[in-house]
Parts: sequence; structure tokens; C-alpha cells
Amino acid sequence: MAHSSLAGKRVIITGGASGIGLGVVRFFASQKSQISILDISAASAESVVSSLRSEYPGVTFLSKKCDVADWDEQKRVFAEVYQELGGIDIVFANAGVTELGSFVQKDEGEPTKPNLRTLEINLIGNLYTVKLGIHYLRKNEAAYKGSIICTASNAGIYYFPIAPIYATSKHGVVGAVRSLAKSLELEGIQINALAPAVIATNIAKDRALFDNMILTPMSTAVSAVEEFVTNPKVTGAIAEISGEKFTYREQPEYIDESTEKNLDMFWTLGYA
Repeated sequence: MAHSSLAGKRVIITGGASGIGLGVVRFFASQKSQISILDISAASAESVVSSLRSEYPGVTFLSKKCDVADWDEQKRVFAEVYQELGGIDIVFANAGVTELGSFVQKDEGEPTKPNLRTLEINLIGNLYTVKLGIHYLRKNEAAYKGSIICTASNAGIYYFPIAPIYATSKHGVVGAVRSLAKSLELEGIQINALAPAVIATNIAKDRALFDNMILTPMSTAVSAVEEFVTNPKVTGAIAEISGEKFTYREQPEYIDESTEKNLDMFWTLGYA
């Protein structure tokens, strides 16, 4: 469905040259938004943009090389996009990697420093994107200043023993979105997250690991993004992406009344 409210909107998508990022790029292209694709591979980003320009004539595309875990690089790229597009309305903090290295090794002898690059990209890089998104969305003059969407994972909801650092990073994204939403709402900024299962992307289809898995169609992820960016009242939501529809996952119930009251008191004291 085309939404006139999305036409001309200025969108940044990290990790936009493949996977879920590319699927969401195509959604915004179909809405005639202006799209900047950030990817760690400059060649991949430019190749995708070249193809998209033919597929969606008249739509503005930018391609930018960006390592999201590098604050200085990401800060510079956001500034470039802001200058070239004249503003930023929607930020999709999507770039991420699978588990890199092994946190626990048998018969290691002396303990070795763990490889936390997964955490640096999936959580710290994501938070860098959110921080920059907040900065530029604040510049918009309307009461509703824009939308931030983060890619978490269903491994940020459930346990995931095969990739514990990946799961840790995605749990962090879920916690950040839920915890930032209330204060950002006061500024007219919406923040939500996707928590996908195994999405049917080209990456998944090409790997034997996924041959016997039940894949979720890309359309389910896109439908959640569509809901977020066309319904400003939804914020702090975690949309689990599985099967033919997405499901909002609420935070756990408070264990007792005093816990809820104490946490509410922290909020009151912080924003009194």
C-alpha cells in the first residue's frame, strides 16, 4: 500500500545493501522516499544503488560506506546525508553480524581475551546510530519529529546458546528501545524494534544451514516497519517477526507492586 505521508521522507538505513535492510529499502523506494544506504562495503552499497535506480526511476538514492562500530565514521556519514538530503526523518538501525569467534573454549589453558566484535557492531554500533538519529531528528520542526527503528532478533527475547554474544547484543537492543521510548516520546521521537526469526533473504537461501528451517517471509518484517512509520503513536514496541504476521511482545509483568512503584519513582525523579 502506498502512503502519501512517506513520499519524500528522508530515510537512513544501515546495513541496507542486503538482507532485511535491502527489503526495507525496497519498501521505502516503493513509497517514493529518499533513501541513503549505509553499508560496510562501499562496493556493495554502490552496486545495489545502481540497480535500484533502474528499478525505481525518480527515487533518490545515496550510497555511503560506513562501519557502524566506528563512531567517527558514522558521525561523518550522518552529517553528509543530512547535508545532501536537507534533513533526516526515519532512521533504521539495522546493520549487524552473526557470532564472531567463540566466547567459551575448552582446554584453553590460559584465558584469552574474548572476541566482542559482535557486541561492538550489533549493540554499540546500533546505539551510535540511535544517538545520531536522535540528534538529527531533533532538528525537525514538526511536533512529530520522526521514527527510529532498530533491528534486534528473536534471540533478544529467548535464550540462544549457539551464539551467546549475539544473543547478548540483541537483548541489549531490546532493552535500549524499551528504556529510551518514554523520554524520546516527550520530544516527539518514536523508537521501536524488530525481533526477527529466520527471514527468507538471499543470504539465508544460499546457506545449507537454513535448508531445513522454517523461514519467515520478508513481507512480515516490512509490514512491521510500515506500521511503525505510519502510526506515530506506537513507540517502545518490540515486534517479533515470525510467520505471516508480526506480534508485539510486551515486557514481562512486574514481580510485585513495589518493583513497579520503585521503577516509576526513578522516572519521576529523573524528569521532575
